[in-house]
Amino acid sequence: MIINNGLINMKKGYWVSLYFKIENQENLKKYSELATPVIKSYGGVPLIRGGKHDTFSGDDFSRTVVWEFPSYAKALECHSSKEYQDSWAVAKKTTKRHMQVVEGFSTE
Repeated sequence: MIINNGLINMKKGYWVSLYFKIENQENLKKYSELATPVIKSYGGVPLIRGGKHDTFSGDDFSRTVVWEFPSYAKALECHSSKEYQDSWAVAKKTTKRHMQVVEGFSTE
């Protein structure tokens, strides 16, 4: 929590997903179609969804996805929701990823 001029601002939350194995593109596409409206209903905003990338050190992941949420608590709430878990179940068996929910940082 950040207190700025007497106002309380919650630190944002982020989902960071690094995909290292996608065995079925159709499952991943269906997951995305189901999950996107759920994530957005919790205030999620996509910042990175695939795209061009260069790897300079460490493992090269085939896909990187980052969603920003209004707060860390909202990001956790969305991930734990039945609606999100049901959508992830579509791709879970054919998709391997590292997925973290991370609290944002502020220098203010």
